[in-house]
Amino acid sequence: MATGYEGSTLVAELNRLANGGTYPARTAFLEEAAAACKWAGFSYIYETVHALNLKASSTRSPADFKGLNAVCNELAGTTGKSAVSALRSINL
Repeated sequence: MATGYEGSTLVAELNRLANGGTYPARTAFLEEAAAACKWAGFSYIYETVHALNLKASSTRSPADFKGLNAVCNELAGTTGKSAVSALRSINL
């Protein structure tokens, strides 16, 4: 599998990750929260940041949730990147 491509959107990267590392056809794209939840393994929809925090740590309480950039960097093992840049670096 490959990493994301420069210029991709957050929605595109979440769909790539939810699809096992490859971009699905645009007509099959899920909306942001649905793609985040699918990648995190949920069959129901949480807000994007909620789903990503639970993917990062299934025992993390809402009081300890990280913001979008921080949790995406945590998932990617990076620091200081924007959310989409961090997700682009994930190679599934």
